[in-house]
Amino acid sequence: MKPRIAILDDEPRMVDILGMVLRREGYEVQTFSEPGAALACLEKQPFDLLITDLKMPGLDGVDVLTRARELEPELPVILITAHATLQTAVEAMRRGAFDYVEKPFDNSELKTLVKRALDVSRLSRENRYLRAELTQRHSPDAAICESIAMREVFDLARRAARGPSTVLLTGESGVGKELVARSVHFHSDRVGGPFVAANCKAFAEGVLESELFGHEKGAFTGAERARPGLFERAHGGTLFLDEIGEISPDFQAKLLRVIQERRVQRVGGNDEREVDTRVVAATNRDLRAEAAAGRFREDLYFRLAVIPIQIPPLRERPEDVRPLAQHFLARWSAELEREISGWSPEVEQFLVSHSWPGNVRELENAIERGVVLARSNTLELDDLLLDPEAAAASTDAASGGLQEFLEAAAADRIRAVLAESGGVRVEAARRLGIDRTTLYRLMRKYGVTQD
Repeated sequence: MKPRIAILDDEPRMVDILGMVLRREGYEVQTFSEPGAALACLEKQPFDLLITDLKMPGLDGVDVLTRARELEPELPVILITAHATLQTAVEAMRRGAFDYVEKPFDNSELKTLVKRALDVSRLSRENRYLRAELTQRHSPDAAICESIAMREVFDLARRAARGPSTVLLTGESGVGKELVARSVHFHSDRVGGPFVAANCKAFAEGVLESELFGHEKGAFTGAERARPGLFERAHGGTLFLDEIGEISPDFQAKLLRVIQERRVQRVGGNDEREVDTRVVAATNRDLRAEAAAGRFREDLYFRLAVIPIQIPPLRERPEDVRPLAQHFLARWSAELEREISGWSPEVEQFLVSHSWPGNVRELENAIERGVVLARSNTLELDDLLLDPEAAAASTDAASGGLQEFLEAAAADRIRAVLAESGGVRVEAARRLGIDRTTLYRLMRKYGVTQD
């Protein structure tokens, strides 16, 4: 789309010359010889740049500048004058002018100035769009969280964002740890800087060191040029280190030093570089237990967990399942250009009765799959391509009464917590909020056994 430029000058010949010069550059130009007409047009339709003469009968250029920026605060304005003085320039810049040029002007100089002003206008629009996108995706108001547990998570993330402390996000795979990490970044004073994410499990140890710390030219075979690492690329912003529990003990020591010293040494290099990078780490492991077992450095754990945030699994916040499913249905229907209006009662029953071991990621995958495969504008259970066990559980829950459904849900919950607790019944009872004898009684009642 061509940039739109408005030109205002009370001399028709000057308007014609400016219009001809800028149209040759490929711009869409609209010319005016009367300030009132120009302002009326600006009020009705957007422009990317206003070029106005300074001395005109009625309103002068500074007054036009003031009124134009009241209509569009970020509109760049260039003033043209044959009577430039230091006082005029100061007043114009104080009122928000992008710049000014003197008559007679050089065409090349004017074209360069116009290009710079349009670049500023474009960047301003992009910045507004990106901020709106950030707000839509990562603000607590936009997050899909009906449950009290997830509201508390996002509230804690917002408060953690106030300072530079490292944050450790824990929870099962697929619960939305990166979404919370982005929320921390969004609410911090680093929101104008980069958010860089890395999955530590995706790289071999030697490759991970090069990815995070960077490398110099010739540091290893294939290193044909120097390359900054993610710590450097996230300078002034946030580095999200997912699957932090998977890194080796040797690399743990190197990472600890970088986080503590805020200095990084590239692979194959001798010089250290300062990095101003806020670290948010995430893991599905119990790092405290890993540290106690000697598999994770205790000092690194405490350095990472200055602010720990535990994200509950989806089965512990069933209030979020339906709104999340509706959100994913709307997103994938729009993405895939399918007019899917809802789902059948059988799908509804599956959504509320399934334990969602894969958490939010599993739920999104199921809805995406359903949108792709739907035969009509309503999702049916067959469209989700459920595995036989999940489909049977859903059918059983749908065919029984409320009591049967509640008992099946209770049994699923007990099995899940027992698995999380490694089969230790005392720990499972503690997590369920019941005593050990009650757990034994419920296991017998619901036929729950341990493999």
